[in-house]
Amino acid sequence: MSEEIKTPVPPFTEETALQKVQMAEDAWNSRNPEVVAKAYTIDSEWRNRAQFLNGRKEIEEFLTNKWKHERDYKLKKELWGFRNNRIAVRFEYEYRNDKGRWFRAYGNELWEFNEHGLMSRRYASINDLEIQEKDRKFK
Repeated sequence: MSEEIKTPVPPFTEETALQKVQMAEDAWNSRNPEVVAKAYTIDSEWRNRAQFLNGRKEIEEFLTNKWKHERDYKLKKELWGFRNNRIAVRFEYEYRNDKGRWFRAYGNELWEFNEHGLMSRRYASINDLEIQEKDRKFK
């Protein structure tokens, strides 16, 4: 079986990099771990805060657990830069925790794609800030 293709594929132009970022935002906002995980290679390497994950199975498990605890999750991604098979994004998202308290998370991601347009590496640095519900941006 050959590896699936997730267009657009590298090398990226501004247009295709923007498309890739929007596709990622849409997938993450679906809050469907299986949909999100399909954008990554079978052996994708992740760093998410201080957690290190390897492969789609671990990514799916991580996201399933994440969205059990981060309710009403809403994300916005922005292209920061791109070159060849790499894209850098900044993002922010909001969520409500198990106790009903609201947070906004800010971060940066570095993405590397294989020739089939699947993400082989994702490195994310993320900080959370507690906010009041009245201060939410994404409703």
